[in-house]
Amino acid sequence: MTNISDDHVKIHFRMDIDENGWPSASVESLWAVDLGDDTVRLANTPWFVGGVASDDIIRVEIDDEGIRWAGETVQASENCAIRLIVLKDGGSAAARQSVLEIFHKLGTTGEGIERFRMVALDVPPGADLPRIRKAVL
Repeated sequence: MTNISDDHVKIHFRMDIDENGWPSASVESLWAVDLGDDTVRLANTPWFVGGVASDDIIRVEIDDEGIRWAGETVQASENCAIRLIVLKDGGSAAARQSVLEIFHKLGTTGEGIERFRMVALDVPPGADLPRIRKAVL
């Protein structure tokens, strides 16, 4: 996750919930940098929203309440997002941290979330993708 400053805004993404109730929310909010032309650059890795990653440029629409809703992707970054459910030790904080450390050595950044025993990884173009694929599989 990037350091949040005054030029960061929250962008809201609508999500479809599947027949199994996943994800558990119909909206995910992400930090983004306002580029000033109805577009933003995503500043963190999504937990649930598919098809976007950090540094993607997204068109936004602002509703009557001032909420910024994500629209189309104007320019995709070369980053990708990978989410993992951590099974070791019930997804404990220590287990999530060890997963993050393993992938950090391969060039990723990321963070964990206790509620879902998950880690979300931001994979930039310079990361060791062949080794990341082997570690994920």
